[in-house]
Amino acid sequence: MNIYICDDEERIVQNLAALAKECCPNSHVECFFSGAELIKTLSEKICDILLLDIDMPGMDGMEIASRLGQLNKEPLLIFVTSHDELVYESFQYHPYGFVRKRFYKEELPKLLKDCVKELERENKHFSFRTDGKDVRLLLPEIYYFEADSNYLKVFTKQGEYRFRSTMTVVENSLQLGGFIRIHKGFLVNQAAVKTINSEEAELTDGTKLPMGKTFVDEARRQLMRYMR
Repeated sequence: MNIYICDDEERIVQNLAALAKECCPNSHVECFFSGAELIKTLSEKICDILLLDIDMPGMDGMEIASRLGQLNKEPLLIFVTSHDELVYESFQYHPYGFVRKRFYKEELPKLLKDCVKELERENKHFSFRTDGKDVRLLLPEIYYFEADSNYLKVFTKQGEYRFRSTMTVVENSLQLGGFIRIHKGFLVNQAAVKTINSEEAELTDGTKLPMGKTFVDEARRQLMRYMR
């Protein structure tokens, strides 16, 4: 597992690196002091977890975050900041979490632990058979499942599949996979949800799905827990 740290303050970088190595002893921790240096390395190497200062001279954390979507594999992004007022502005880049510099000893260990769990989840798969072929999908590739009579449709970044199963069977198999039941006919990857209200959930790709009245409260609770 590769952990990259980028901040223009050497003392902060050293402190974060020491704590990251303590929390994740088997990881490779690499430090950067400028956005340009970081971007060059990200174009050549895979980063799993990125600790990124928001306020830096030259290329700041916001600009770097805006470029992460161009990578073959986006890292889990943790913004590090001493400016709490910038946190809300950074939501548009969908960070995994935030660490306040003055509380990094308290906040970083739990976030890193959660990141490790998320990375383990990303390496899990969902398998099914359709049209005489066996299909194996990484869970993060899946946006949602939709009930279709005695079949299910699964919608992914690459396209759509249809296979024979029930929503209950799939929901039970993905209990620990981060999927939320929002309607009797829809099971959604919580990582793909952008907004949710009493009537519908909007996904990161713009798809809008109906919310079931009996599911909305629990769906909101799970999603808020995931976002925290």
